[in-house]
Amino acid sequence: MQRNPRINRRMVLAGAIGLPLLIPAITGTHAAPLPLVRVAKDPSCGCCDDWVSHIEAAGFPVRVAESGDMGGLKRRLGVPVELASCHTAQVDGYVIEGHVPAAALHRLLAERPEARGLAVPGMPAGSPGMEFPDLLPETYDVFLFGPTIGRFMRFRGSREI
Repeated sequence: MQRNPRINRRMVLAGAIGLPLLIPAITGTHAAPLPLVRVAKDPSCGCCDDWVSHIEAAGFPVRVAESGDMGGLKRRLGVPVELASCHTAQVDGYVIEGHVPAAALHRLLAERPEARGLAVPGMPAGSPGMEFPDLLPETYDVFLFGPTIGRFMRFRGSREI
């Protein structure tokens, strides 16, 4: 006598609930949470808040602190004067200066180069936090700085080129 296995609702529900839990165990992979981005900004800066929103949308947890001494903070963290911008962040041992796109942070954390950090000097139009409807995005470089300064990535708006 043969049994006719039938799939019922309980079996489907058990599979739907169990499969997402089982896949990481089988593959040995777990999505690591992204590290906290600590941002220091001038209390009156609005574009900094927009950059924070961009970083949060990319999945990074963010903590913002307002500072009346941004120049002193930049000096303590070793941000070269020629790379300065309006806000300074720290993430997983790196310094992030200015309107650096989230894609550059992801690459930095994946590659982990020996450097102090990344910077987008000034406030390029179209960079994250500097998007304005009537303004064409500029092409700008993200610099890797440390013992030396060099181009890390190039963007037009938030898009890598």
